Amino acid sequence: MTTESFGVPWEKGYGYVQAVRHGDTVRLSGQVAHDGTELVAPAPVDEDGRVTDFSRTGEQLRQCYANAAELLRRFGASLDDVVEEVIYAVDVPSADAAAGPVRKEAYGRPDPRVASTMIGTPRLAFPELLVEVRFVAQV
Repeated sequence: MTTESFGVPWEKGYGYVQAVRHGDTVRLSGQVAHDGTELVAPAPVDEDGRVTDFSRTGEQLRQCYANAAELLRRFGASLDDVVEEVIYAVDVPSADAAAGPVRKEAYGRPDPRVASTMIGTPRLAFPELLVEVRFVAQV
């Protein structure tokens, strides 16, 4: 078994790795919109930590796929090897509107060959996050 991480503080704090390869399967932890320790396109939140605008969903989703591609590259794989994804969304209508174009762009084809599920959730690890994507790849 081999693993990969980004070295962000929350990996050590929570206690996990970003990716695990066991045999010919690579499983990625849920990828969020970060570039290093900085959140990408953070959603505005009110004083109670509730999102007030979901318009950055597509930008965040794009970064989730970029992070996944980087992790897969470390195993000699790519998004072409992904067989399953689960998208966790704070606002399903916004995620659904963004997911089609962003996924097609990320996978480089009009008909991504990947099993995909979208799940609504009230909140993610950081209040400014709108989406998180978990991946499974076969290499």
